[in-house]
Amino acid sequence: MKANTLFSYSIIGIILMIAGQLCFAINDTIVKFEVKNIENNYVIFNIIFIRGLFSTFFIILYLTLFEKKNCLTIIKNKKYNLRGIYEVITALFFFTGLILMPVSLVYTLLMTNPFFVTIFAYLFLKEKVGIRRWTAVVIGFIGVIIIIRPQGINFNYLFILPILAAIFLTIRDILTKNIVNKKNSFEIILVTSILMTLFSGISSIYFGFNIQLNQILNILFSSIFLTFGYLFSVMTIFYAPLSLTATARYSVIIFGIIFGYIILKEIPTLNMIIGAIIITLSGMFVIKRQKDLGKIK
Repeated sequence: MKANTLFSYSIIGIILMIAGQLCFAINDTIVKFEVKNIENNYVIFNIIFIRGLFSTFFIILYLTLFEKKNCLTIIKNKKYNLRGIYEVITALFFFTGLILMPVSLVYTLLMTNPFFVTIFAYLFLKEKVGIRRWTAVVIGFIGVIIIIRPQGINFNYLFILPILAAIFLTIRDILTKNIVNKKNSFEIILVTSILMTLFSGISSIYFGFNIQLNQILNILFSSIFLTFGYLFSVMTIFYAPLSLTATARYSVIIFGIIFGYIILKEIPTLNMIIGAIIITLSGMFVIKRQKDLGKIK
């Protein structure tokens, strides 16, 4: 009976992770769709700002009504703010790449994150990395090279944007690992949401506001999906170990391909599909090795 319960929790954890990635993909697709409608790339800051206002409101409402926490005290936490700054930098590179490149391609290159975790752990945390994990990292980068084709006529320096986002995402994850617990996930999300809103708001003042009234509803939907994406990502840790659900994170590449094709009319190339498969498989192997070595549970 116990085994059945644990199995059920594991399935719930995987479903929540996939649901979270689906929400993130829908949010990002809506954002890019609205930017394309206005035909002004700088409007991305307006959309993130308005979306941030909605999301911050939802999170404050939850923390105040359900967890009975003092949001002003949360905002003053220095560790949360440092982590939030890296989140903002990650988002800057990610959304710049998202607007200028196909959604599925950005997601695929962003999934190089496990490889940077391995490299950073070796360089800065002095962790021992075996030949199998290094082989997986090398194979993963071969997948990246297949996608970006550095010798081909389609090579574009914009490919570096999601890779930079993956690097800062790694730094953010390392910081998060040291501060997160079962009770403060929404506190961290609140500070991140506020910093993102402030950054995009200041940028909007500089670049100007070009949002139209009929776009507000879609931005509201975007903020709802973003909030649920955060919620599902937090909930998954209560139902299943990270080593089990982490590989389900790669489902975002599939969602990116589907939404990119159906909504944004972005057709993935053969190189992108092959590279995505290689990166996904090698990334899953890195995560499995982390589990085998007891680095994640």
